Amino acid sequence: MRNSQRGITLLGFIIVLAVVGLFAYVGMKLFPMYSEYYSVRSAMKGLANEPGIANTDPRKIQDLFFRRLYISYSENVKPEHVKIKRVGAGWQMDVRYEVRKPLIGNLDVVGKFESTQMLTRAGAVD
Repeated sequence: MRNSQRGITLLGFIIVLAVVGLFAYVGMKLFPMYSEYYSVRSAMKGLANEPGIANTDPRKIQDLFFRRLYISYSENVKPEHVKIKRVGAGWQMDVRYEVRKPLIGNLDVVGKFESTQMLTRAGAVD
Protein backbone atom coordinates (compact mmCIF):
# COMPACT_ATOMS: atom_id res chain seq x y z
CA MET A 1 0.00 0.00 0.00
CA ARG A 2 1.24 3.36 -0.97
CA ASN A 3 0.47 6.43 1.13
CA SER A 4 -0.04 9.56 -0.92
CA GLN A 5 0.53 12.97 0.54
CA ARG A 6 -2.18 15.55 0.39
CA GLY A 7 -1.97 19.27 0.96
CA ILE A 8 -1.33 22.56 -0.66
CA THR A 9 1.70 23.08 -2.85
CA LEU A 10 4.07 26.00 -2.48
CA LEU A 11 2.63 27.65 -5.61
CA GLY A 12 -0.92 27.23 -4.31
CA PHE A 13 0.12 28.71 -0.96
CA ILE A 14 1.67 31.74 -2.68
CA ILE A 15 -1.49 32.33 -4.74
CA VAL A 16 -3.71 32.10 -1.65
CA LEU A 17 -1.36 34.43 0.23
CA ALA A 18 -1.46 36.96 -2.65
CA VAL A 19 -5.28 36.95 -2.74
CA VAL A 20 -5.55 37.35 1.03
CA GLY A 21 -2.92 40.10 0.92
CA LEU A 22 -4.83 41.97 -1.80
CA PHE A 23 -8.06 41.86 0.22
CA ALA A 24 -6.21 43.01 3.35
CA TYR A 25 -4.64 45.90 1.42
CA VAL A 26 -8.00 47.03 0.02
CA GLY A 27 -9.52 46.73 3.50
CA MET A 28 -6.77 48.93 4.94
CA LYS A 29 -7.61 51.57 2.33
CA LEU A 30 -11.38 51.38 2.93
CA PHE A 31 -11.48 51.19 6.74
CA PRO A 32 -10.36 54.80 7.43
CA MET A 33 -12.94 56.15 4.96
CA TYR A 34 -15.82 54.35 6.67
CA SER A 35 -14.45 55.10 10.12
CA GLU A 36 -14.53 58.81 9.26
CA TYR A 37 -18.10 58.49 7.95
CA TYR A 38 -19.22 56.95 11.23
CA SER A 39 -17.48 59.79 13.08
CA VAL A 40 -19.49 62.26 10.99
CA ARG A 41 -22.73 60.39 11.78
CA SER A 42 -21.85 60.31 15.48
CA ALA A 43 -21.07 64.04 15.52
CA MET A 44 -24.39 64.80 13.81
CA LYS A 45 -26.38 62.65 16.25
CA GLY A 46 -24.58 64.21 19.21
CA LEU A 47 -25.32 67.66 17.84
CA ALA A 48 -29.00 66.77 17.47
CA ASN A 49 -29.14 65.92 21.19
CA GLU A 50 -27.71 69.31 22.24
CA PRO A 51 -30.25 71.32 24.24
CA GLY A 52 -31.54 74.38 22.36
CA ILE A 53 -29.91 73.44 19.05
CA ALA A 54 -33.05 74.39 17.08
CA ASN A 55 -32.67 78.01 18.20
CA THR A 56 -28.95 78.24 17.43
CA ASP A 57 -27.42 80.20 14.54
CA PRO A 58 -26.28 78.01 11.58
CA ARG A 59 -22.69 79.27 11.88
CA LYS A 60 -22.63 78.21 15.53
CA ILE A 61 -24.08 74.79 14.60
CA GLN A 62 -21.38 74.34 11.96
CA ASP A 63 -18.69 75.40 14.44
CA LEU A 64 -19.95 72.87 17.01
CA PHE A 65 -20.03 70.18 14.32
CA PHE A 66 -16.44 70.79 13.23
CA ARG A 67 -15.25 70.86 16.84
CA ARG A 68 -16.68 67.37 17.25
CA LEU A 69 -14.99 66.23 14.01
CA TYR A 70 -11.68 67.72 15.11
CA ILE A 71 -11.69 65.41 18.12
CA SER A 72 -12.04 62.34 15.89
CA TYR A 73 -9.33 63.49 13.43
CA SER A 74 -11.67 63.77 10.45
CA GLU A 75 -9.85 65.52 7.65
CA ASN A 76 -11.98 65.07 4.51
CA VAL A 77 -15.11 66.98 5.56
CA LYS A 78 -14.80 70.68 4.75
CA PRO A 79 -17.21 73.57 5.46
CA GLU A 80 -18.38 73.59 1.83
CA HIS A 81 -19.65 70.00 2.29
CA VAL A 82 -22.06 71.02 5.07
CA LYS A 83 -25.43 72.58 4.27
CA ILE A 84 -27.81 73.74 6.99
CA LYS A 85 -31.32 74.88 6.12
CA ARG A 86 -34.37 75.86 8.15
CA VAL A 87 -37.12 73.23 8.22
CA GLY A 88 -40.15 74.02 10.38
CA ALA A 89 -39.07 74.79 13.93
CA GLY A 90 -35.59 73.34 13.54
CA TRP A 91 -32.74 72.83 11.12
CA GLN A 92 -31.86 70.15 8.58
CA MET A 93 -28.16 69.42 8.34
CA ASP A 94 -26.85 67.72 5.18
CA VAL A 95 -23.27 66.53 4.82
CA ARG A 96 -22.12 65.32 1.41
CA TYR A 97 -18.48 64.62 0.64
CA GLU A 98 -16.24 62.40 -1.44
CA VAL A 99 -13.01 60.65 -0.46
CA ARG A 100 -10.53 59.51 -3.10
CA LYS A 101 -7.58 57.30 -2.10
CA PRO A 102 -4.97 55.82 -4.45
CA LEU A 103 -5.17 52.03 -4.56
CA ILE A 104 -2.70 50.46 -6.99
CA GLY A 105 -0.93 52.36 -9.75
CA ASN A 106 -3.45 54.62 -11.44
CA LEU A 107 -6.48 52.98 -9.79
CA ASP A 108 -8.28 54.91 -7.06
CA VAL A 109 -10.90 53.99 -4.50
CA VAL A 110 -13.68 56.58 -4.40
CA GLY A 111 -16.17 56.79 -1.55
CA LYS A 112 -19.18 59.11 -1.76
CA PHE A 113 -20.80 59.72 1.59
CA GLU A 114 -23.92 61.63 2.51
CA SER A 115 -25.87 61.98 5.69
CA THR A 116 -28.87 64.04 6.85
CA GLN A 117 -29.83 64.91 10.40
CA MET A 118 -32.78 66.93 11.69
CA LEU A 119 -31.90 69.30 14.51
CA THR A 120 -35.10 69.96 16.45
CA ARG A 121 -36.17 70.96 19.93
CA ALA A 122 -37.54 67.50 20.67
CA GLY A 123 -34.19 65.78 20.10
CA ALA A 124 -32.77 63.59 17.37
CA VAL A 125 -34.96 62.52 14.46
CA ASP A 126 -33.48 60.54 11.54
